[in-house]
Amino acid sequence: MIDVYYWTTPNGHKVTILLEELGIEYKVVPVDIGKGQQFETEFLAISPNNRIPAIVDHQPTGADQPVSVFESGAILLYLAEKYAQFIPTDTPGRVKVLEWLFWQMAGFGPMLGQNHHFGFYAKDKIPYAIERYVKETSRLYGVLNRQLKSREYICDTYSIADMACYPWTVSHARQQQDLNDFPEVKRWHDQMKSRPAVERAYEIPEKMNLQGGISDEAAKILFGQDSSVVR
Repeated sequence: MIDVYYWTTPNGHKVTILLEELGIEYKVVPVDIGKGQQFETEFLAISPNNRIPAIVDHQPTGADQPVSVFESGAILLYLAEKYAQFIPTDTPGRVKVLEWLFWQMAGFGPMLGQNHHFGFYAKDKIPYAIERYVKETSRLYGVLNRQLKSREYICDTYSIADMACYPWTVSHARQQQDLNDFPEVKRWHDQMKSRPAVERAYEIPEKMNLQGGISDEAAKILFGQDSSVVR
């Protein structure tokens, strides 16, 4: 059994997509980040960066005690390697998937996240910041579009790289991106959206009545953090 500490964010969806693709048993443990549950002691014990997602694997390979993993990219890699699926075993193929997984973790996610923040969540609209991140989002979509030319999936074969990137493209309209400008991304996005495992992953919030909206109080919790929260 794997416990998934989860909320309705792109990073949360990455992990449930992989778990649904693997078809293994897991339990969702909601962590309402708008209420500050990510700062509770129990959660910090497995996710010291006070961010979702995180997992606890109660039946890890080669260990007699549960193993916890935080950071969505690390979780994807851990599960893919444990179950020997969705990551190639040959060196060139593995390296390619790792490159695009790290591309998403280092750029595609953070930059699109800043786009969401300044363009959607921030009360004070700063034109320079909005333009900066909308343009960088467009550049990154262009990079992904070029990679997908003549490829069905990001690294040819369906992998954790696709699972990492897809949830961040779901909010393309909020990011001020028109997928018609990126035809390869649009084709890939629509293909990903129609996968049964992806559909099941996105049904989780509805089945559990989880709400991902952000109230004024939640915004203070999410966007007003400094080093005091980790002391």
